Amino acid sequence: MKTRGILADKLQISGRKSVNILVCDDDREIVEAVDIYLTQEGYDVFKAYDGQQALDIIKNNDIQLLIIDVMMPVLDGIHTVLELRKTSSIPVIMLSAKTEDTDKILGLNVGADDYLPKPFNPLELVARVKSQLRRYTKLGTLAEDGSDIFSVGGLSINDTDKTVTVDGEAVKLTPIEYNILLLLVKNAGKVFSINQIYESIWNEDAIGADNTVAVHIRHIREKIEINPKEPKYLKVVWGVGYKVEKQ
Repeated sequence: MKTRGILADKLQISGRKSVNILVCDDDREIVEAVDIYLTQEGYDVFKAYDGQQALDIIKNNDIQLLIIDVMMPVLDGIHTVLELRKTSSIPVIMLSAKTEDTDKILGLNVGADDYLPKPFNPLELVARVKSQLRRYTKLGTLAEDGSDIFSVGGLSINDTDKTVTVDGEAVKLTPIEYNILLLLVKNAGKVFSINQIYESIWNEDAIGADNTVAVHIRHIREKIEINPKEPKYLKVVWGVGYKVEKQ
């Protein structure tokens, strides 16, 4: 079920914790191809061929990132991610032969962090994996006073342990949601355009960014606001962008 690479072995020998990535696709040739590229980069690769297998592997292993296809037998990618998000916020990169914006939005809506249409360049997938893992493990920076806690009213972000609370209640965010909220909270009162948010978080040109950012903003509001339709913290500035309101 698991494939180890030479670089992964070196990482463990040196005492560094290995990074486990689960690749799930009913096309075994795609799984094997992705496995080769990820193993060369030093990652430990787990393999699954339907969504139920993927959930079982995640339940019984310490998985740091999931790459999953949309169309699969037994349990498809959409329903797998929906189930995963009940208990886990690990990064998810969704693969699909469908390239319509509606399919991409659906994937993001159910909790995927990134979306890559098939056929894809394996090197681009590896780059996206690295980017998602950086966000998941090394988000944010220290505040100027040396503190790593950023607060606006009852909303608080502890950037050491990557936790978010609202009025003392813990809130579970995906890595992308966390990074967007951290950006806005650290710059409370400042308005960021959609393109600025996208380029800051995804580190790439903001092509077709509107829907992607809007979906994540909506998810954040649903998690941190009492009434997402009348947000207390995360505000839209019509025609300009978004900001976290100073309290």
